[in-house]
Amino acid sequence: MFNGKHPVPAALACGLLGYGVAAAQFNAMDPVQAAPHIYENVLENDRIRVLKVTERNGETPPIHSHPDTLLDHLSHCAWMETAEDGSRSMQSFRLGDVVWRDRVTHGGETSKVVQECSRLEVEFKSLPAQ
Repeated sequence: MFNGKHPVPAALACGLLGYGVAAAQFNAMDPVQAAPHIYENVLENDRIRVLKVTERNGETPPIHSHPDTLLDHLSHCAWMETAEDGSRSMQSFRLGDVVWRDRVTHGGETSKVVQECSRLEVEFKSLPAQ
């Protein structure tokens, strides 16, 4: 029992609490946890994580992050995108199109997909130096 005479257990408890809060904040940026109705983890190991993504018109995923990612489209995908300058353009991919995407933090905007869009996202994990 802590009686105030041993500062180490109190410091350790505060440190663990702080670590738990930081871990919860980090996990909040994970797309599977932030938007499980859109992102499904289908494979994970120490090198990659594969997510199956299904975007539907009108869905709004919260802000989340991705590392460098390879995208493989499982269906025709098309949506309207608004640039920072306010201009709008149509983005479109066909079944089987493979695209590289650099690490990104995004979300918070309502999807404007023309039709349901399905793709696999292969996220690459950092490997330890050899």
